[in-house]
Amino acid sequence: MSPARPAGPSRLATYFHVHLVSDSTGETLNAMAKAVVARFDGVIPIEHIYALVRSERQMERVLEEIASAPGVVLHTLVDRELREQLEEGCRKLDMPQIAALDPLVGALSRYLGAALSTRVGAQHALDTDYFNRIAALDFAMAHDDGQGSTEQLESADVVLCGVSRTSKTPTCIYLAHRGIRAANVPLVPGQEDGERLVGLKNPLVIGLTVSPDRLVQIRRNRLDGLNASRASSYIDHDAVRDETVKARRAFERRGWPVIDVTRRSVEETAAAIINVLNERRTHRVGAAW
Repeated sequence: MSPARPAGPSRLATYFHVHLVSDSTGETLNAMAKAVVARFDGVIPIEHIYALVRSERQMERVLEEIASAPGVVLHTLVDRELREQLEEGCRKLDMPQIAALDPLVGALSRYLGAALSTRVGAQHALDTDYFNRIAALDFAMAHDDGQGSTEQLESADVVLCGVSRTSKTPTCIYLAHRGIRAANVPLVPGQEDGERLVGLKNPLVIGLTVSPDRLVQIRRNRLDGLNASRASSYIDHDAVRDETVKARRAFERRGWPVIDVTRRSVEETAAAIINVLNERRTHRVGAAW
């Protein structure tokens, strides 16, 4: 029996530019691109998203951006003239362009024998779910970073609590797009420790925590991005460790569910929160029976 071959060096990641062009919000195209890229190991896309592209001038600017970062172009354009403008531009740039929905739409059209709708944004109907999402988004923005009274927080589905830079705001925005009314309250050393949330009856309060090392890294990146400086305690390892330990103890003392966001994306954190909310609702329904 021949000896096992030593494992070869791990493959370096392949980066590439992907341009997503949509005449609507771009959500469908973005989700499709992520699903496809996830099928490839070691491939990391650099995404360029162009949403609500509905004029010739806008398309000209899109093509200028595409020319400056060659890669793959995916689109879900409905308007024939805009499609032709993009296709011609990509031909001149010798760049591949793919109409992402065409194969599926064409197959369904042949099967159903139905004409295609040429209405832009037809998938985003103004239904009840749409208005619920908009209301949830308004709520999230109005109750971000501790804004709003404790009484107003009673109308939330969930209130996120955590120290600075634990992804509270982007998570609330993501939840709002799912129709969930989310607010967030920061824990500020010496000022706010979440005590005002203890008496809330309706919303589920969830504590977000993160490892001190990761938190220091995030905060440093934040300050670098702003070209700003701040008191050393904001990024001091010992101070940050003490801050996170106190936060976790406060969550546990109050019996709040805790989610560690250290290795989670915003989407994964939101999914975990939705699972906790569903469990709570199921429990309430069971108790009612």
